[in-house]
Amino acid sequence: MSTIHVADLSDGRLDVFIRLTDRDLRQKLEQEHQVMVVESPFALEVALREGLKPVSFLMDERHAESMDQLLAGIGEDVPVFLAPREVMSQVVGFTVTRGVMGAFYRPRPLEVTEALAGARRVAVLEGLVDVSNVGAVFRSAAGLGFDAVLLDPTCADPLSRRAVRVSMGTVLQVPWARLPRQGENRWSDGAIRLLHEEGFHVAAMALVDGATPLDDPALAAHDRLALVFGSEGWGISSRALALCDEAVIIPMAHEVDSLNVAASSAVAFWQLRVR
Repeated sequence: MSTIHVADLSDGRLDVFIRLTDRDLRQKLEQEHQVMVVESPFALEVALREGLKPVSFLMDERHAESMDQLLAGIGEDVPVFLAPREVMSQVVGFTVTRGVMGAFYRPRPLEVTEALAGARRVAVLEGLVDVSNVGAVFRSAAGLGFDAVLLDPTCADPLSRRAVRVSMGTVLQVPWARLPRQGENRWSDGAIRLLHEEGFHVAAMALVDGATPLDDPALAAHDRLALVFGSEGWGISSRALALCDEAVIIPMAHEVDSLNVAASSAVAFWQLRVR
């Protein structure tokens, strides 16, 4: 690797880390050169193990020696920028997790059928706009045995900086795909039809009368099961709910009506994982 010491953050080569937003990284660069930023040694290790191509790295110079093994195989053409602690702290509003981050070319997006290939448990996300929630769902899916994630057109980008960090890099491990829009901006008509054609029982996590308790043994008995989670504000759209095979609830106590989507997805994934 090629190490370069920087005395301040005005160097234009650091724009990818300091001055470009996730939207900039996706839209201002050429389509084939879209970039994502990965933070923390653990997530960086996942990115490198999954074969993502690095663009450059930026780290606190105090951590350089500890990162030698992780970055040993990246090649001399990939610059590693080293900055002193006081320089790193000048980045207003940006926390450098453990003092190291890397810029990578984004992986090729999967088609929906590619993400579903071989999957038996799938999470479908509608309207999740909080990147932390999206990252948390991916982390739970990876850790609790769900095989793939599908996102409607309005969901937050799983490869945004915070989503990658919250997910501990699992957004690079769990197959996922963005669902296409259908007429009148609907995604559910074609997506749920495809899931049915692929043999999935499709259940909506929704607070409605007559919903099936999550611990009903019949749910876990389905060979292929897709769980649909709605937005943080208003839940699942009426159109998507109508197309699902049934609604499912987590039985609650103390007059609490529900959990947030990050927590409820973890509970559901654990209960309905393939034993």
